[in-house]
Amino acid sequence: MEVCFIVDFGSQYTQLIARKLRELGVRSEVFSPKLSLEEIEKRKPLGLILSGGPSSTTDKDAPALSFHLEDLKIPVLGICYGMQWMVQDMGGVVAQGKSREYGVEKIIVSGGKLFQGVNSLNVLMSHGDHAEKLPASFIEVARSQNDVVAAIEHKTRALFGLQFHPEVHHTEAGADILRKFLVACRFRFDWKAEHIFEEMTKTLKAQIGNSRVLCALSGGVDSAVVALILNKLFPGQIDCLCVDTGLLRKNELKNLIDLFDRKFHFPIQTIDASEEFLKALEKVVDPEVKRKTIGRLFIEVFERESKKLKNIQFLAQGTLYPDVIESMSFHGGPSVMIKSHHNVGGLPERLPFKLVEPLRDLFKDEARRLGEYLGLPHEFVWRHPFPGPGLAIRVMGDVTRDRLSILREADERLQEVLREAGIYEKLWQSFCVYLPIQSVGVMGDQRTYEDLIAVRCVHSEDGMTANIAAIPLEVLEKISSRIINEVKGVNRVVYDISSKPPATIEWE
Repeated sequence: MEVCFIVDFGSQYTQLIARKLRELGVRSEVFSPKLSLEEIEKRKPLGLILSGGPSSTTDKDAPALSFHLEDLKIPVLGICYGMQWMVQDMGGVVAQGKSREYGVEKIIVSGGKLFQGVNSLNVLMSHGDHAEKLPASFIEVARSQNDVVAAIEHKTRALFGLQFHPEVHHTEAGADILRKFLVACRFRFDWKAEHIFEEMTKTLKAQIGNSRVLCALSGGVDSAVVALILNKLFPGQIDCLCVDTGLLRKNELKNLIDLFDRKFHFPIQTIDASEEFLKALEKVVDPEVKRKTIGRLFIEVFERESKKLKNIQFLAQGTLYPDVIESMSFHGGPSVMIKSHHNVGGLPERLPFKLVEPLRDLFKDEARRLGEYLGLPHEFVWRHPFPGPGLAIRVMGDVTRDRLSILREADERLQEVLREAGIYEKLWQSFCVYLPIQSVGVMGDQRTYEDLIAVRCVHSEDGMTANIAAIPLEVLEKISSRIINEVKGVNRVVYDISSKPPATIEWE
């Protein structure tokens, strides 16, 4: 399969580069600067992208490749720090600029293969250093209004440098610039769902063979896609196990069981551990203690129940590529540890199973498209993200059965109104939060003193940052009306208007 390598020099946008390439139909993989020339020659990528980063190329310990670009025979695109490293490596000079450029700036284009038909662009800049003197083999093809070199190109080779970030939505024609680079690499743009599944099938067949697999189902999209893939490829070899923590959304477990039983005809084993979880969460109000309590108990229940199954050799999880990337230090390379919010974090170290992660090369949207390609219903596949600890971190304070019930009913009304208004799929995430605050209200001729529900709706690309969703007032009014009128115990609804940062998306 054709692939483009991305070297991560520590940019906050490295994942975004990888995602943009995938969206354009090209498989991408992220590496630390320790990537060797031997690895490149072995894997034969068609192109290489050098990311931005927080360092200065003039620093003593600045991150750098272990080889020179003169020794590389494939096209290379340097972005921000990546361009500065390219300039320095090829014999040019990088220096601290008199004026730094942070934010959207206008650049004037004078030529270049990546800018055909373009005279000027508004682009996102984020740098203090600049290319003071270009290598003799390069030409300038764009300059900012602050008189800083904004783009360069090798005179004879497919080597390109951009002082701005084409991967962010702030940059005009950024996707087109990346596409032109990929064309120069001679990609066929064939990273599609059907090709992903074909490659995945070969890998899994070789890995699993005739072995039995335990698939951990959380109720979310990722683990459901994994279950579907494995049952299609290995019918009769898969045991799907779902632990009911009592912290899922309304009817979530029932809908999951009905879906797989009715449409795909394979059973899911469920373990009702809700009493254990709710008892363990009694009087627990600290968010971190909640998370750790839920994680610890989940492992205990899963470990206990999995021992009842026979001849299990593999544990399947819904790990995604961002989990892999974020466990990587751009100085130190891949870490030995997956993030704590991993699907069933901690389990591989404690259970006598080998790990199988069919989605570990995919981003969230790719996993969703693959699920849809394999037959999962559109409305299930494109549901909003749901946190691993479930509704426990959407109930502020003490988690009780009554509070969970109120929250479930309120959240169901929110989702129904958003879908009816055609807004749901335009949002990254939407949910309700239960606040242990009572306020005065009036219902009929009587005074009430009841609970408060907060509504949260945001736009985001990857959850790293988020903007407030401007929900029309008439829709907000309908949300409030339905929750207050239909959910007993609630007399006030508020709308969260905080962006991330400074707030997080979830409240706990």
